[in-house]
Amino acid sequence: MSPAIFVLLAVGLGLVGWLAARQRAWAFASQGDTRLHSLPRYHAWYVALWAFVPALVFALVWNSVSPGLVLQSVLADPAASALPAFGMTRNTILAEALAVARGSAQGVFNPLAEPLIEPARAAMQRYSIIGIVVTLLIGFAAGVYAFLRIRPDFTARTRVERAIMWLLIGASLVAILTTFGIVISLLFETIRFFGMVNPIEFLFGTHWSPNPMGDPAYTKSEDYGALPLFWGTIYIGAIIAMIVAIPLGLMSAIYLTQYASSGFRKWMKPMLEILAGVPTVVYGYFAALTVAPIIRDGAHAIGISSASSESALAAGLVMGVMIIPFVSSMADDSIAAVPSAMRDGSLAMGATKAETIRKVLIPAALPGIVAGVMLAVSRAIGETMIVVMAAGAAANLSANPLESMTTVTYQIVAMLTGEGSFDHPATLSAFALGMVLFVVTLALNFIALRVVKRYREAYE
Repeated sequence: MSPAIFVLLAVGLGLVGWLAARQRAWAFASQGDTRLHSLPRYHAWYVALWAFVPALVFALVWNSVSPGLVLQSVLADPAASALPAFGMTRNTILAEALAVARGSAQGVFNPLAEPLIEPARAAMQRYSIIGIVVTLLIGFAAGVYAFLRIRPDFTARTRVERAIMWLLIGASLVAILTTFGIVISLLFETIRFFGMVNPIEFLFGTHWSPNPMGDPAYTKSEDYGALPLFWGTIYIGAIIAMIVAIPLGLMSAIYLTQYASSGFRKWMKPMLEILAGVPTVVYGYFAALTVAPIIRDGAHAIGISSASSESALAAGLVMGVMIIPFVSSMADDSIAAVPSAMRDGSLAMGATKAETIRKVLIPAALPGIVAGVMLAVSRAIGETMIVVMAAGAAANLSANPLESMTTVTYQIVAMLTGEGSFDHPATLSAFALGMVLFVVTLALNFIALRVVKRYREAYE
């Protein structure tokens, strides 16, 4: 049975409890000489939570346990005695029978699965009924317990607010624990990779040509030199893209905050920030179909015959355009936060508007601007789609922007989507690259936070 049915049952129990408790609380409130400690809606939410949460927890547990019970019931049937003792064939036969019994398949390929369909169907029905009945009983019992506790002096509001606080703590823990789990998995696989490949060769080697289909026993550390990937990532994301994004983003922020009329700013700022919402695949198409051919043709026109249709320059330019809203938005907010008294004071001292911007506003807004640039760099070096479509896959350690280059993120995708096993060093190299990327972006965010904290000014 679908898990959604159990969730709907829990929601239904909570709704019934909410209505009943609210009616009981209103009955207390309607008595002239009785004053409720909490509003009726808090009593209603208290009972609803008691009816909903235990029923939902049991439903989740039951949905994870019941498949195993169904499988045991099927294996206990006499028809299962004809199955192989173990192995992939046995699992395939059971999966076919369970799929037909569940209704997700029309028939079976293996004749041995046919007699297992009815036992599987009967077991699913039996355990579904048990799950529904127990869910209703748990939700009803918990709701009745909470309902009977409702009294005029019952502190329902305090208890509901405490439950919401625990809910918020749980939500924050989910994000923290998820990040922690990702880091642990990255670290574990990275250690496995460095058990096969020398870390020094990986970090400082200049030759990147892993073979996911090769024999892992003949792995050569010199084939895993990731320096060209690190250089390509920095060259495209932190140099070319930032050469485009920082000046344009900063100048657009200065214009919108200091020169544009309020009506023009009201329309232009949202339009600029729309660029941040455009899917990166659209930028990739733009880079591959428009910018890259223009750069190639322009290079050929001035005599550079080696220019190709895949280049670091095309990817970097389009990536810079994509990053402009990040820089502009942060700079705009920082400049707008500078008190107008500082600007007016500078102008009153005889400084021109340009001098005021250069010597007063920009220095005062520098922490926010630097933080925006750091976040933009983090965003750029993690970009994949534009690189895939415009920069190519060649691991070149070159300063020529017209050559094809690749980045860390592209190679991570290439290694993890190949046909190599997860025990092969070529596949594990993706985790090592991800670990390096994680450390770099973490360092950039740490630097941004330190800059903001070090130079932040509090204005009245």
